[in-house]
Amino acid sequence: MKKYSFFLILLLCVCFNQIFAQTNNIKIYAALNTETNEIKIQQEIYFYNKSDSILNEVYFHNWPNAYKDKQTPLANRFIENYSKTFHFASEKQRGHTKINGISVDFDTANFEITEENPDFLKVNLNQPLKPKDSVKISATYLVKIPKDKFTSYGENNEIYNLRYWYLTPAIFDTEWKLYNNLDLDDLYIDYTDYTISFKVPKDYNLNTNLTAFSFVKDSIKSYGLTGKKRFDVELNITKLNDFTEYTFDDKIISTNIISDNLDNDIKSSILRREFYFIQKFLGKYPHDKILLNQIEYDKNPVYGFNQLPSFLAAYNNAFEWDIKLFKVLSKKYIDEIFLFNKREDYWLANGLHTYLMLKYVEKYYPEVKAIGNISKLWGIRNFSISKLNFNDKYHFVYQFAARKNLDQALTTQADSLSNFNRKIANNYKAGLGLKYLENYLDDCSIPSNIFKFSYANSGKKVKSDQFLDLLKSETKKDLSWFEKDYLTTNKKIDYTIKNIIKKSDSVQISIENKRNFTAPIQLYGIKDKEIKFKKWLTGIDSITTITIPQSGFDKLSLNYESQLPEYNLRNNWKDLDNKIFNRPLQLKFFKDIEDTYYNQLFYTPVYRFNYYDGLVLGMAFSNKTLLSKNINYKITPSYSTKSNTLSGSASFQYEYLPENKKINRFAVGISGSNYHYAPGLSYTAINPFALLQFNRKSLRDVSSKALFTSFTLVDREKSPTQTQHVETNKYNVFNLAYGYSKPAILDDVRLSTALQVSNKFSKLSFTAQYRKLTDANRQFDFRFFAGAFLNNNTETDYFSFALDRPTDYLFQYDYFGRSETSGIFSQQIIINEGGFKSKLPVSYANQWLSTFNASVGIWRWFEVYNDVGFVKNKNQSVYFAYENGIRLNFIQDILEVYFPFYSNLGWEVTAPQYSSKIRFVLVIKPKRIYNFVKRGFY
Repeated sequence: MKKYSFFLILLLCVCFNQIFAQTNNIKIYAALNTETNEIKIQQEIYFYNKSDSILNEVYFHNWPNAYKDKQTPLANRFIENYSKTFHFASEKQRGHTKINGISVDFDTANFEITEENPDFLKVNLNQPLKPKDSVKISATYLVKIPKDKFTSYGENNEIYNLRYWYLTPAIFDTEWKLYNNLDLDDLYIDYTDYTISFKVPKDYNLNTNLTAFSFVKDSIKSYGLTGKKRFDVELNITKLNDFTEYTFDDKIISTNIISDNLDNDIKSSILRREFYFIQKFLGKYPHDKILLNQIEYDKNPVYGFNQLPSFLAAYNNAFEWDIKLFKVLSKKYIDEIFLFNKREDYWLANGLHTYLMLKYVEKYYPEVKAIGNISKLWGIRNFSISKLNFNDKYHFVYQFAARKNLDQALTTQADSLSNFNRKIANNYKAGLGLKYLENYLDDCSIPSNIFKFSYANSGKKVKSDQFLDLLKSETKKDLSWFEKDYLTTNKKIDYTIKNIIKKSDSVQISIENKRNFTAPIQLYGIKDKEIKFKKWLTGIDSITTITIPQSGFDKLSLNYESQLPEYNLRNNWKDLDNKIFNRPLQLKFFKDIEDTYYNQLFYTPVYRFNYYDGLVLGMAFSNKTLLSKNINYKITPSYSTKSNTLSGSASFQYEYLPENKKINRFAVGISGSNYHYAPGLSYTAINPFALLQFNRKSLRDVSSKALFTSFTLVDREKSPTQTQHVETNKYNVFNLAYGYSKPAILDDVRLSTALQVSNKFSKLSFTAQYRKLTDANRQFDFRFFAGAFLNNNTETDYFSFALDRPTDYLFQYDYFGRSETSGIFSQQIIINEGGFKSKLPVSYANQWLSTFNASVGIWRWFEVYNDVGFVKNKNQSVYFAYENGIRLNFIQDILEVYFPFYSNLGWEVTAPQYSSKIRFVLVIKPKRIYNFVKRGFY
């Protein structure tokens, strides 16, 4: 009875305080049914109108209802991210909210939930709500908990991790700020006082970020939870409690983040150090308890070599646990102090998080390398990547994004960011920006101003612009470049030393700004990698000439310490002696990261295989590092073990990535190769080319459009016994092609058209492919091809359209045995042109060809295919081709097997030597496999 009285008094005190506090107050009475995975909830919301407007309705975020079906914004987001799990989940696995009734000040009220936005709840008020007034809204409803495999929050094997599990009032700021649940963990909710009674079966334990006490009566355990000025309420409910509490001073940190072989004393010491380090920057933590859930780390881990399998042991256990905990703790600290609109204004919160990570590692782990203990291994320690410090990875990742035109402005709304930028690149860029300001603003301390900003705004709604205003009031230096360009655009910074003139006691230097982003940059004088001189330069918008005293340096460098997130560091060097090569040549075994001190040449063992050359062993000489470059070359001399001959390939490419233009990428280059196309017969193919790749609507748009042109020169060695016409030995083909693709996970559309012109023929072709994944998880695959010769004076079928297996006269397909007519290598197919699998009596078309290929999924990767086509040759009637069979579609376009059943040849399955009729698709190009895996991330 005393326990009930205590809880009642607690409720009354909280309610009394709210009358005067102008803080939203939520009281919840909830009971968990572990058999049905449902929570029955009675909720009272005291909502205060803090605006200057009269409100006739109040909106709530009803995020548990985002799981109700496969048409919600959350469901569509999963599909955008190439995840089919939710789409094909059963209704039992999904969640929902069922509203039983809503009242306003004890009178029944009307409410609305739309199909378009099922995670919003609109409650119509019975009386207008004036500014500074409050209203009591009561709701009775049921929440069905989804499985946690969708967003990591939910239920799994009697473990419940709950977040955003109840109705939360939206914020009104000249308008209602309403945001769909998109698995971004960015619910925008005002500071709220909570009083919660939560009942669970007595054998369950509840962990929460609120203050909690519990008592048991009969078979029920009741928890009383309270919290003042909190945001969302996190709950972990489980039979086996894996949370550990660490207490120091008046704070409790409860966590279940995994650690290996560390005792609690060490963990407690690490947590204490982390907490006080963050407190030094952000001030006192406003609450007495912090919950750090493993889920929070798993959804936003420390990206890097710590994610390698544990047996590789990139880092020691203490560092591993420390950096994990610090990432989660610092984010939780920031999120609880400031109320940011993290959907629209997230850069400062993310920037502070990364900045604290940088400062923490800088202080306590300056010796730790990006690849950890792997950097000490023999064969690795001589690589430049092994010398990369842990904090250097932030610059590296930013450059990776910028070099591929994958970066987005820091003010881009969060739901419009690519997954890569939302999770990694934009966080890094924001943190690097603050670190850069720390170095540049010598009259204004960034750590001091972070503390001042935190002290003034703790417990308040805040905008990132307020921090900029504070900095501008504290410094005399111009920050417009940071505010206008660094934050609001994806412009790149790139400076270079154009020219130097040595004088008797000074050096005259011409510095060029290669981009339309004018930012401060430092000039360094270097000798033997030691800094002898440095100076900040500002206002360089084109070319500027400065004169500095000569003071014992023999090299000049811009941004030597990489304090500025610059697009290209390779062009920042000049030797005072004006040598032909400003940087010495460095030969490196295997590909490495850029070392801006050297001109790098990498030599890497490579291999390939075809039936005629056997195993082709070679050494690739290339300038390509792990970061993209504008100019790339690669020369690969090889030795063919079967033919005992020299072979190889070479390529040169110039690539230009315009900023904010209709063209995303322009590339021009030339490639060539020499291998065998038949036993004892070699070919040489030279291929100058150009590519225009058009911009996507956004980086979340998976579609792509490209225009490609090439001129292929082929010289095939003639066989002494050759009976085929000599036109197949030496020829040139001009090719112009346009392609469009939108490879969404449910609806995959691809269109392409090509014009080919040679001295003996010209032809035009069109291909359309549509792949549909139905709600029953059944795949339908349709492909249409039409090709016609505009003129054709050839004497063979070598250049004809192929019904089944193209001859590949442009040498663009990876055939293992391109000239084979029997044996296993003749059974490899590339689905192109006619797309048939059976070899029919009429296999080529020298006039026109039209085919339709279809396959229907039966179960998982087991499909049935049907193909029909019309083949027209000169002076012959149209040949109608048809076939069907079984398709084992293990990995689309990478690994497939076809078993023909019936065709123009009759029942193939009963024909002699049926095994020779089986066809397969096999692609072993790492780039193709990589592109398949990374879908939806960039």
